[in-house]
Amino acid sequence: MTASIGQGSGSSQLFTRVAIVGRPNVGKSTLFNILTETRKALVKDQPGVTRDILIEEAELWGRTFQLVDTGGITEAADLISSLIREQVIEFLNEVDLLLVVMDGRAGLMTEDREMVRIASESGKPYLIIVNKLDREHEVDMHTAEFHEFSQEVVGVSFEQRRGLSQVLEWLYDRLPEENLQMEPGIRIAFLGKPNAGKSSLINSLLGENRMIVSPIAGTTTDAVETPFLFDNKKMILVDTAGLRRQGRQDEELEVISSFKSRESLRRSDIVLLVIDCLIGPVEQDARIMQLILENHKGVILVANKIDLAEEKNPEYKKWFRDKVERVFHFFTDVPLVFTSAETGHGVRALLQEVLKVSDKLDFRIPTSALNDFFFETIRKAPAPVHGNNNVKFYYLTQTFQKPPAFIAFANSPQGVDPSYRRFLVKQMKEKFDLWGIPLRIFVMKSRSD
Repeated sequence: MTASIGQGSGSSQLFTRVAIVGRPNVGKSTLFNILTETRKALVKDQPGVTRDILIEEAELWGRTFQLVDTGGITEAADLISSLIREQVIEFLNEVDLLLVVMDGRAGLMTEDREMVRIASESGKPYLIIVNKLDREHEVDMHTAEFHEFSQEVVGVSFEQRRGLSQVLEWLYDRLPEENLQMEPGIRIAFLGKPNAGKSSLINSLLGENRMIVSPIAGTTTDAVETPFLFDNKKMILVDTAGLRRQGRQDEELEVISSFKSRESLRRSDIVLLVIDCLIGPVEQDARIMQLILENHKGVILVANKIDLAEEKNPEYKKWFRDKVERVFHFFTDVPLVFTSAETGHGVRALLQEVLKVSDKLDFRIPTSALNDFFFETIRKAPAPVHGNNNVKFYYLTQTFQKPPAFIAFANSPQGVDPSYRRFLVKQMKEKFDLWGIPLRIFVMKSRSD
């Protein structure tokens, strides 16, 4: 059996899914990072750091698969623990192989027995991995009690990379021989303040409970990547921790999460800035938008929770757009999509907007058409002045950057002020239908001067 990479229309490419499961703080995320050769999973000596489900493509000796890191399952009765448990058990239906990780130093615990019961009832092949056995001569002694399950048991030390060969061999023997490769897709980062509905929106897109959703701010602590197909286009959805003001990041873990959110922003192609439609954009959203533009990313504004907003204010769309114009006065043509993660309203329109923005990010203008436009445009307004001389433009060329960026060559680049650049950008957006894209125009001195 194989698992599809996502929901949506069009065909799905298939991969074997391997899930790492166990109670909190046994080393699941460390194993995930080792097998994927990344540092995408947060690793900290603190239970409950991994809350959402992380999925990453991995390759083992020529065989490709998807590796899944899951939140730790406990018997705790708090809301987050209950949600993690429910989410992981539900998601086991979507995987093919299980790596059940336990802590050899702590010994066999009640929660470990519960984890084995869950693995057995899933009907999927599984391997018991007893971690944190740092002294090789104690491996047999510390793994003895784990053999009560009549299941293959491997004693390892992830930190020392010892015993991993047995894990890799078990895994390799159960992976299909086909070497399926995934083409790079559109990387879409979901950014916004805590509780804007980012995780709920991704769950709605995926059609499954992949992200932990709760009313507690800060539930998402990692940058969670999920492959997804829509209209035969590969996408990678990246859920991120809510971005607060620096002064309000009280916990060390939240500071780490904020750093990972910013790193996800830098690596993305398009950013969805998710805003609670009941609240509308505020100053912190403007700061996030500035951060997006400073990183030169395509961006779509997502007004989420419209099901609640409509009940409160029938004119919510006009009210929201007015706030957008005021708060984002520096980028008023940002694309805007109204959605409800709860009902699914606007979800398909959002994905279609993503494809439009992606096409614009890759848009290239033939040099002849570009310069015809340029010389026609600079005649529409008085030329900038530097000292006592008018700025004289020679030609315009497009760089290979994304979003589209351009270099204008002139005799006196210092004379081209921000207002004239804005004029050129506006004219370019109108001419080539590049609204909603943060275009850049650099001005350089012509070598002939």
